[in-house]
Amino acid sequence: MRVFLETERLVLRPFTDADADHLFALHNDPDVMRFLNGGRPTSRETIRTTTLPRFLHDYPGLGTRGYWAAEERATGTFLGWFEFRPLDEHSPAVVELGYRLNKAAWGQGYATEGSRALIHKGFTDLGVRRVTADTMAVNTGSRRVMEKSGLSFLRAFTGDWPEAIEGSEHGEVEYELTRAAWERRR
Repeated sequence: MRVFLETERLVLRPFTDADADHLFALHNDPDVMRFLNGGRPTSRETIRTTTLPRFLHDYPGLGTRGYWAAEERATGTFLGWFEFRPLDEHSPAVVELGYRLNKAAWGQGYATEGSRALIHKGFTDLGVRRVTADTMAVNTGSRRVMEKSGLSFLRAFTGDWPEAIEGSEHGEVEYELTRAAWERRR
């Protein structure tokens, strides 16, 4: 197994086709998907034809993939995934940070630990200048992870939701961290 990044408790590795069942289970947990699609199920076909190809894509600007399977280092248990994807496929200047973890991993600091490690790698090894992340305004758990990872509130905005879900009427929020701000905090 090729490892992209290790932390004290996590291994972030490239996705493979063998991860389809893990993704299917994760993306079909209504609580996990509550702030993304209102908890609606995702078909195996969508995982196979849309999700996995996106996760297997290499981004020339970073020279890496933008999505990483997260496993517990001690046990190898699949916990979910992290996104650290350039907004412009050919430039590492601005990347989007994201995470989706199984409920069993919630509240244990994994999202913050993985996010901080990706931010560090991005600013020290990948040429990243700015990290951005967004979520629904009512998603206090994700907002707290962003803050604990060093990102600061940038703005509130109203997204274009194809189908409104509970809480979408409150809009979304964007957080950011620049390399200069990260270096000042170190």
